[in-house]
Amino acid sequence: MHKEKIVLVGNGMAGVRCIEEIIKNEPERFSITIFGSEKHVNYNRILLSSVIQGETPIKDIFIHPFEWYQHNNIQLFTGETVVHIDTNIQMVSTDKARKVTYDKLILATGSNPFILPIPGSNKEGVMTLRTIEDCQKILIHSNKYKKAVVIGGGLLGLEAARGLLHLGMEVKVVHLSHSIMERQLDTTASKYLQKELENQGISFLLKKETKHIVGEDRVEKVVFKDGTEIEADIVIMAVGVRPNCKLAKENGILTNRAIIVNDLMETNIPNIYAIGECAEHRGTVYGIIKPLYEQGEVLAKHICGKPTKGFRGSVFSTKLKISSVDVFSAGDLNEKPFSQTLTLFDELDQVYKKFVFLHNRIVGAVLYGDISDHTRLLDMIVKKTDFTETEKALLLDSSNENKSSITEMSHSSIVCNCNNVTKETIMQAVTLKSLSSVEEVKQCTRASGSCGGCQPLVEELLTYTNSDDFSEDILPQAMCSCTTLTEDEVVEEIQNRGLKSIAEVMAVLDWKKKEGCQTCFAALNYYLVMIHLDYEQSESTIYVNEMMNATVQEDGTYSIVPQMYGGMTNGKQLRRIADVAEKYQVSTIMMTADQRIQLRGIRKESLINICKDLNMKLMPFQGNNFASITAYEDDDDGHAEKEKLLNFSIQLEKNVEFLMTPYRMEIGVAPYKHNRSSFASKDIKIIKQDASWEIYISGNEGKNTIEELLTAAQPDDEALSILCAFFQYYRETARYAERTLKWAERIGFIHIREVLFDQELRRTLLQRLADDKLKIKKMESLHA
Repeated sequence: MHKEKIVLVGNGMAGVRCIEEIIKNEPERFSITIFGSEKHVNYNRILLSSVIQGETPIKDIFIHPFEWYQHNNIQLFTGETVVHIDTNIQMVSTDKARKVTYDKLILATGSNPFILPIPGSNKEGVMTLRTIEDCQKILIHSNKYKKAVVIGGGLLGLEAARGLLHLGMEVKVVHLSHSIMERQLDTTASKYLQKELENQGISFLLKKETKHIVGEDRVEKVVFKDGTEIEADIVIMAVGVRPNCKLAKENGILTNRAIIVNDLMETNIPNIYAIGECAEHRGTVYGIIKPLYEQGEVLAKHICGKPTKGFRGSVFSTKLKISSVDVFSAGDLNEKPFSQTLTLFDELDQVYKKFVFLHNRIVGAVLYGDISDHTRLLDMIVKKTDFTETEKALLLDSSNENKSSITEMSHSSIVCNCNNVTKETIMQAVTLKSLSSVEEVKQCTRASGSCGGCQPLVEELLTYTNSDDFSEDILPQAMCSCTTLTEDEVVEEIQNRGLKSIAEVMAVLDWKKKEGCQTCFAALNYYLVMIHLDYEQSESTIYVNEMMNATVQEDGTYSIVPQMYGGMTNGKQLRRIADVAEKYQVSTIMMTADQRIQLRGIRKESLINICKDLNMKLMPFQGNNFASITAYEDDDDGHAEKEKLLNFSIQLEKNVEFLMTPYRMEIGVAPYKHNRSSFASKDIKIIKQDASWEIYISGNEGKNTIEELLTAAQPDDEALSILCAFFQYYRETARYAERTLKWAERIGFIHIREVLFDQELRRTLLQRLADDKLKIKKMESLHA
């Protein structure tokens, strides 16, 4: 079988992660070749500063051994650089005269350390910290020389300085700005950090601009433009990096600061892509690992033909990797109009916290001294979480009494931001594979495998999961006792094998009970409906069309529920229902929980005539198979407001009526001032607030009612569009009998928002909703 050829230029973290994802999606489809200018296999460049700080041996920073490349049939060329791309015949050439053709070319050339263009910068002893060779060179020089100067007071410069101090050197940090890490920290946090590093032994020379480096063959002094100078045996340049886009520029690929790419990581040349530090997306070049991994995952899905929303950017965050120094920042710390800033100074415990809010949503945070909550904060910034004034105040609490317990984290909470690993993923791995060390967790889940900032949280979670106190239900459950497969596995098999009936599913997948049970029969019926548009259901109901929809009862009689949009009716409808009930001697008339009238005890021979006389649409009343919408009013609302509320409810119900759902969904629509306790049990709560509609996902956990704001939307058409797309996405991705809140927690609120706010994805969902509605219309015409 002919395999498509993928060539990856760059053997770094972003590029190889993309290859991992491609192999995971399509393990046999591609022939893969990787070129790396360095002589090593893929390694974690982020941990180089940890190596010189003595915390990590060099052998532990390698991500994949040669055996991994061999096992995955990857042709790896190390110490070899691609120097030319022939975009016409799709071929790359290397500095060793090797020529390789490609179908898809991925550029992941990374970046190069910036060397100040000053006299003496090429002297012996002037170094950078970018590669394993740089790291080894620093270790060798530290054995012979003692005076080190680090030019650059940013993240890498400070980590390098702390490493040189560990190696026994006298360290001075030179920085052009008035404060260190000024891009990531505010002035207060910067001063706290500087003071702590000075206490450890590092000296700082701020507001200094280097003029030249003096020495015979090797560095002896660093001279500044103000006329001062300092002695130096080695100089570490840590003044930033520049995207390595030379290859792209020379071969007609569009560049700006870096290689310009779209949301699918495509360049302007067909079949050529760029990811990582060499790529510029929407004017931004990322140097932190999380967005680079996200880019790789997006590109892998795109190349494999899998649906993807594309890369939409990421939140910048920083965590300093220096032992005994806890510093974290994320998001936008700049104060703007309408922004609100909360700060905490705890001189006794040396704790400083600053939070920036815009319209009650957290947009930035900086922590010093206590960063135990940094993972949750980053999640909140990404999700743009709304805060009440009380919740804002709790963020400033530095006492141990109110620290969030790991047991209070939801299963979908992100533990490792770099690799997007959730609490549930780690707990499942620890339980199923009997993991007992952080290293084993890292190998199994990737958690703590990049920057290492989440390692304390991973260790805490590991200890908790292996303790006697652990009682959380996280193991995958079989669909029912009839099979050993989980629901996700069953759905995957139905799709992959093209199974089209319940009997076929049970036969092919070796069901233990040939006839199944009530649980799996209902679930399989639902999944087959959702997967195959032409699937004909076989249910315990009579379904002719929307005018004749009845449910069989245990005693053999039938029940019907006339449709009353929004739970509203009028005298004419009520008289018609009453007349029919009297004429056909309907034994029971009752109100349902969602404000509808149900007629029960209808004899089979009377059913058709009752439906004709009513001449009203009938709601399905089959447990999980529909959504009901109830409108709530307040007496002091004006007529116009009541009309808006009712019209919105009716429009929403008309869009989703008669469609099957994984679990019976109840929706409440109410004005903002309405007493919410009256619709506390609703799965979706829609609150009219002035001109906008606030949409909440709701549910109960124990005695507590949980509400999560999905979004606030206006005008009405936009809110309806979001709600209908949400409804369809729930139908397509939830497990059978899974409530909306549990579903949202499992797949993540942020993911749901990303899907709904993506205009293209929303249009796709709305089209599929319309297709499903059309399917019901066709069924009606067939049965009428």
